Amino acid sequence: MPLRIRFSTADLTRLTFTTRPDPLWELLLSLHALQDRATDPRLDRWRAGVTIDARLRALFRLAPARGYSPDFLTPGEASTSLEAGLDALTRTPASRLAAELAVLSGGSVPPRWGARLAAGDRRELDDLRHGLADYHRRTLGPYWTRIEKVVDDEVAARTRLLATGGIDGLLTALHPALTWRGQVLELAGDHVSGELDLAGRGLRLVPAYFCRQAPTLLADPGLPPVLVYPAEPRPDRRSRPAGASGDPAPLADLLGATRASALRVLADGCTTTELGRRVGITTSAASYHASILRSSGLVTSERTGTAVVHRLTVLGADLLGHRRAGS
Repeated sequence: MPLRIRFSTADLTRLTFTTRPDPLWELLLSLHALQDRATDPRLDRWRAGVTIDARLRALFRLAPARGYSPDFLTPGEASTSLEAGLDALTRTPASRLAAELAVLSGGSVPPRWGARLAAGDRRELDDLRHGLADYHRRTLGPYWTRIEKVVDDEVAARTRLLATGGIDGLLTALHPALTWRGQVLELAGDHVSGELDLAGRGLRLVPAYFCRQAPTLLADPGLPPVLVYPAEPRPDRRSRPAGASGDPAPLADLLGATRASALRVLADGCTTTELGRRVGITTSAASYHASILRSSGLVTSERTGTAVVHRLTVLGADLLGHRRAGS
C-alpha cells in the first residue's frame, strides 16, 4: 500500500522548498548509496574514491543500506548549515535516542555499541558528531560544488513549474513514485505505508543529490513533515544558445541557475524582497544568494532605511555583458 500524505488548505499554503542541499540528508543518503551499488551506477566514480574504514563502518551501523535509519540523524536545523544540524543532533533527548535506536535494532535493547549512545552519553554524542563531520569533510566536501549545482538547478526548475502550473502542477510532476489526487499525495514503494496527516503543519520539500531511488521521509509522523526526493542532474547547458536575455548559456553553469537568475535581476538594482519576488524564491533565500554574489565581487549591497539594495559591480556587469563601452 502507498503512503498517503493528506493536505488541508492551510498545508498547501505552507508548502516550502529547501533552497540548498541539506548536509545531513545528503550525508545519510550517501551512506545508503555506499552500501548499495544498485542505487545508481552514476555514483560509481564517487564510490571508487571512498575508503571504507572502521570509522565509516561505525556509521553504517546507524545507516544500513535499506530499511530504517534513526530520524535524529537528520534534524531540521541542518537545512541552515552542517554545524547547526550537528548541534541539534547532539541535543537529542536521551529518551528519543533510546526509542529510535530500539527501532533500529528491531525493537530489542540496542547492541553494546549503541547502548551508551541510547543513554545519551555525552562522549558518545560528541564522537558521533565528530565522525559525521569528518565523513562530510572527506567524502562529500570534494563534491559539494556539484551537489549544490544539481540541487540549485532542481529548485529553479520546480520554481518555474510552480509559477506556470501552480501547486497542482508542481506536485503532479514531482516524481514518478508520487501521485497527486485531490488533496492527497500518494507515495508508492515497499519502504512506506499508512497515512500522514499534515494537520496544518505544511510540508518541506528537500531535493537531494544522493536520493537516487524513491522519495523518502521521516519515520516519526510527529516530527515536522519533510519529503526528500531525487534532485535529478539537468542536461548540460553549455551547448545551448544564448537565451532571450542575451546572457551566455554558461552563466548558469558557473553560478547555478538561481544565482544566475538573481544576477540578471540585479542588473537593474533592487531590494532583497524584490529580488526574491522576481526570482521566485523566499526573501531569506534571496538574501543568501545575494551574499554569495557579493562575496564573489559581483554585486554590492547598501542599506537604505530598513531595506538592503543590491546592485551589480563592474565585474558583475562584465559577466552579464551589460557593461557599456567607455564605462
